[in-house]
Amino acid sequence: MSNHTSHAAHSSSAPAEEQDPVDAIVPMMPIILPIVGGVLMFLLAFIAVFMA
Repeated sequence: MSNHTSHAAHSSSAPAEEQDPVDAIVPMMPIILPIVGGVLMFLLAFIAVFMA
């Protein structure tokens, strides 16, 4: 067992550093959140007017 080596680290086809999906989205939050908030307010207002 002294010559046991792991081939998984050497034969991996994935990049050395995988990017977390959350880390990819976080810089866009100042743009995404107001847009989603505006759409949500529009939908809620539309539902309120439609139900009245």
